[in-house]
Amino acid sequence: MTDTIHPLLLCGGSGTRLWPLSRKSYPKQFARLTGDESLFQTSAQRLSGAGFAAPLIITGSDYRFVVTEQLSAIGVGAAATIIEPEARNTAPAILAGALVLEAQQNGADTLMLVAPSDHVIEDAALFRAAALAAVPTAQAGQLVTFGIRPTRPETGYGWLALSQDIGADFAPVAQPLEGFVEKPDAETAQALVEGGRHLWNAGIFLFTTATLIAAFEKYAPQMLKATREAVALAEQDLHFTRLAPEPWATLEDDSIDYAIMEKAANLSVVPYGGAWSDLGSWEAVWRDGTQDADGVVTSAGATAIGCHNTLLRSEDPDQQLVGIGLDDIIAIAMPDAVLVAHRDHTQQVKQAVSILKAQDIAQADTLPRDYRPWGWFECLGAGTRFQVKRIVVNPGAALSLQSHHHRAEHWIVVEGTAEVTIDDEVKLVTENQSVYIPLGAVHRMVNPGKLPMVLIEVQTGSYLGEDDIVRYEDVYARGQGAKG
Repeated sequence: MTDTIHPLLLCGGSGTRLWPLSRKSYPKQFARLTGDESLFQTSAQRLSGAGFAAPLIITGSDYRFVVTEQLSAIGVGAAATIIEPEARNTAPAILAGALVLEAQQNGADTLMLVAPSDHVIEDAALFRAAALAAVPTAQAGQLVTFGIRPTRPETGYGWLALSQDIGADFAPVAQPLEGFVEKPDAETAQALVEGGRHLWNAGIFLFTTATLIAAFEKYAPQMLKATREAVALAEQDLHFTRLAPEPWATLEDDSIDYAIMEKAANLSVVPYGGAWSDLGSWEAVWRDGTQDADGVVTSAGATAIGCHNTLLRSEDPDQQLVGIGLDDIIAIAMPDAVLVAHRDHTQQVKQAVSILKAQDIAQADTLPRDYRPWGWFECLGAGTRFQVKRIVVNPGAALSLQSHHHRAEHWIVVEGTAEVTIDDEVKLVTENQSVYIPLGAVHRMVNPGKLPMVLIEVQTGSYLGEDDIVRYEDVYARGQGAKG
């Protein structure tokens, strides 16, 4: 066995707690919440470098091309991108990653570090050092979890109970894990902070594939059997590994904590003393943001006047958000939705999303900007028989060769150059030029340039849904009726 660590990044989630920025169509790990890169990108970079192999990613089908594009943008290649047929919580996802890694390594026992892709860990070098320090313990057959230095009596996290005092320096030295503490009430959380023997449970683990698989054999054999079958029958789709849906559908929705960790005896914990946040609510985003003297955090496009302990965030450069005389308020403005909440009630955002979903309100799940493997589009306006979109196509990318039963389209290029196919004709359409695609015409759009190409599309017809597509060729291997 080598000392090389193989990261597994968990990249699913419905994105409800940071609504309206994070939604099911584009959850928080892909958003730029804390800087110029997404949480997913910073997570991938954090688990790179000496001692770390290329990461494995496990995600849902809707996010596969976003994962690929965001990794490519930071120059990180994935050892595998595993596609879950449907979300089944962390236990099956982590087990599937271990089985895929085991197959890649021809059955060799291999170190695997499991981490969520939506956490903030500011000191990447310090975290890597903690992970590397845990390697001998994991190689000795322990299931290692990483505990975070508690900075407040947090009731929103699970906690780890240690067998001895942590020590003032929080050195990354493994010790036996005594047990787990469910999310406590405020009084209990205060006692945990003061006691010196408890850490926050970050849901980050290190173990060998053999140790983890043995734990599933002992504590969750049926899950192991079904997951093995899903991996054995997996299909390659471009560079993605699609787990087989039939055995996957039989799996229980279960977390790794409940399925394995709370039952196993071979548990160790490594303290991590650096700053950490799961950004689990807008209140957490405010707390971890750069606050002024009045405790106010603002984004570009937001102005605070006489406010205190408040977060004002505008997600559109053309949309100005102004707060006056606000105390302990979270205000998030997007073109299609606005959230205003007291800081003490941001955990109820998830409930608000459920209410919107029950009313079939599109904003509950879907962003105005729809991301595709070739770029993105957004609706600028619509009527009963027309729709206007802005479409951005990445350099070298191509939409599928397709036709529509119910609509015609007008394309006006406003930036760059488009190579347009309409039936048997192929031509270049440059900036300030337009082209008409009649109903039923077989057509395709390609960006042959080195910069993003932008065009305005006007659709007219009796039905304008995204599923009105007859697809003939597609470099992304999408089937008939798939969007984009």
